[in-house]
Amino acid sequence: MSSSRWQAVSAMVTILAVVPAAWAQPSTPRIGYVYPAGGQQGTSFQVRVGGQFLDGVARVYISGPGVQGAVVEHVKPINSQQANTLREKLLELQKKPRGPDTQKEIDEIRKQLATFRPPNPAIAEVVTVQVTLAANVETGKRELRLGTPRGLTNPLVFCIGQLPEFSKPASNAAREPRGGNNQRGRGPMQGGTAEPEMTITLPAIVNGQIMPGGVDRYRFHARKGQSLVIAATARELIPYLADAVPGWFQATLALYDAKGGEMAYNDDFRFHPDPVLFCQIPDDGEYVIEIKDAIYRGREDFVYRIALGELPFVTSIFPQGGKSGTQTPVEVKGWNLPMAGLTQDSRDKGPGIYRLSVSKDGLISNEVPFAVDTLPECLEREPDNPQGSAQQVTLPIIVNGRIDKSGDWDVFRFEGRAGDEIVTEVYARRLDSPLDSVLRLTDAKGRQLAFNDDHEDKGAGLTTHHADSWLHATLPANGTYDLHLGDAQHNGGPEYGYRLRISPPLPDFELRVAPSSIGVRGGSSVPFTVYALRKDGFSNEISLAWKDAPEGFTLSGGRIPANQDQVRITLTAPPTPIEEPVSLSLEGRATIQGQEIRRPALPAEDMMQAFAYRHLVTAQDLKVTVSGRWMSRAPLRILDPAPVKIPAGGTARVRVGAPGGVFTNRFQLELSEPPEGVTIQDVSSIREGAEIVLHSDATKAKPGLSGNLIVNVLAVGPQNPGKDKGQGNRQRTLVGTLPAIPFDIVGPQ
Repeated sequence: MSSSRWQAVSAMVTILAVVPAAWAQPSTPRIGYVYPAGGQQGTSFQVRVGGQFLDGVARVYISGPGVQGAVVEHVKPINSQQANTLREKLLELQKKPRGPDTQKEIDEIRKQLATFRPPNPAIAEVVTVQVTLAANVETGKRELRLGTPRGLTNPLVFCIGQLPEFSKPASNAAREPRGGNNQRGRGPMQGGTAEPEMTITLPAIVNGQIMPGGVDRYRFHARKGQSLVIAATARELIPYLADAVPGWFQATLALYDAKGGEMAYNDDFRFHPDPVLFCQIPDDGEYVIEIKDAIYRGREDFVYRIALGELPFVTSIFPQGGKSGTQTPVEVKGWNLPMAGLTQDSRDKGPGIYRLSVSKDGLISNEVPFAVDTLPECLEREPDNPQGSAQQVTLPIIVNGRIDKSGDWDVFRFEGRAGDEIVTEVYARRLDSPLDSVLRLTDAKGRQLAFNDDHEDKGAGLTTHHADSWLHATLPANGTYDLHLGDAQHNGGPEYGYRLRISPPLPDFELRVAPSSIGVRGGSSVPFTVYALRKDGFSNEISLAWKDAPEGFTLSGGRIPANQDQVRITLTAPPTPIEEPVSLSLEGRATIQGQEIRRPALPAEDMMQAFAYRHLVTAQDLKVTVSGRWMSRAPLRILDPAPVKIPAGGTARVRVGAPGGVFTNRFQLELSEPPEGVTIQDVSSIREGAEIVLHSDATKAKPGLSGNLIVNVLAVGPQNPGKDKGQGNRQRTLVGTLPAIPFDIVGPQ
């Protein structure tokens, strides 16, 4: 192998030497919980944020107006090595005469050791933040991030509410577990160790954290006839825990009377993990609400908020959507509602899913989804089942219907011609309906042509059971066809609503960009990932570009090749640092049936669930921080036209522009997550900067493969004493990334 492989541009020596050691480390700042995860309008309070790699944290950012935040303190726990050092020092001090100063030092060490317990590294560091909410600040969910020299953390949900708030003291990572995981049962004195009860007054929000084996209880006075809603929010705050099964805090709620008799219990609300109780209070008196984990787990990130009171709560709506450009009468069901219906105005709304809520006595209900589309719509009409007559529909159509009772099937009849392609899709679970749909397509003689139960929608990042159905079929002959829709569990009821699309294929796409927080030094490049969620067979290439980005932000590798679902691209920042985070918007463009279609790329977090599963959970903003200066002159750039054509089994050369100089052995270029079969064969010095020789293995990288190559710049440390000579014995540190290099594998030349 050529020795020049391990060289780097001398200009890089000058440029990269200014990179601080802290920035060169790959550790990305992250946060795992916020406690309490919200507050009341017009109040000021402190929250604790647990996370990792938060050194130098100085700023807090909460989305939207009317909120101020300031970092008060950052505490890092001692580690096992530090604990052992303290124990050794304690032994030495105990051998000395016990003067006042010695005893004070002994007491201090004992205090530190008494609180030591090996913490979960992901939430070991704790940042205290002072939050101030304006009196007229808009209620709802916001996003909280911390700012560090390495960039912004990921966002977490932060709620702003109307009700008075009560909070348990923050849990300490060093405290001993409360109770055991082998305890079961319910009741005010069963299944776990209870914290002291807190007395609250209604209406209220209560905040808490569940530690191992923990049970939290709140006592309140209620009057006879009150219609109480008690709604927990836990999984909505932290959707996925990477290292816990099933992957979130599975809260349970129980309501007890003054004698300890259980009046209500819930461990989820329909298919939502967060439980909700509704109870008519029978008598004046004291009552207790209890919350715990279903299997008595717990940790600092088992954070919850419980809303209690005579609160409006929507349990279902019908229909669950309407046509764009119209007004839709909507039936609303729930508890403590001011009306049985409303009119949803979609006259100025394009296709998408919007949030609907109601208010009573100044209190705002929970939000439920309402879908808007451009296709013609109709309502399901009974009878439309196998025993009755199928409902005749004309395609394309969206049918708004309900599976009214257990075992019910709705059947829709349409005319088709041989060779017609038909797509049918159910929106129910994605619109908060408990329906677990099943679709069957039959011909006029009742013969089944296609069937689908569940179909995964990767755009529904909070869904773990993809219960909505989708099927695609080519009709074999001219004639009449029936589409049957039912519930896989044979359930039904007025809340089992759905929206059923029956149409020819409507090719389209959605985009997600992850992560939603990007930190970059001025003038440098950083990679991130864009995901294409393709619909109804859409397979064309998608071009990517910033939309209304501030000057100086450039994109490299801005395309998702045909038939591919994701690509890594790079952002290059302007050379001058920017004091405040910048919100960027990425847009995708593609040609569909002869027309250019544009779709926004929604920011998202790629979250792991239960050690194995990954989900794209959307965020409100794509935030970018530009801090420091990576270079004093022009940024590194790719000089050759894109995409680079690499012959299968051959090589291609790519020139990297950098301010003058020759190669040294201080830096190394390395591909990051390359496609199989594509490697860097050689790196050499040229007048413009560097030339990279790319090689493709003909047995692994086939013609037609396209994408982007991400090249990392690594600083190579000195040879370790006593080791054999070779690059493998040198410490390597990531110090930067080249702009993305688009490539195509082509036939041998």
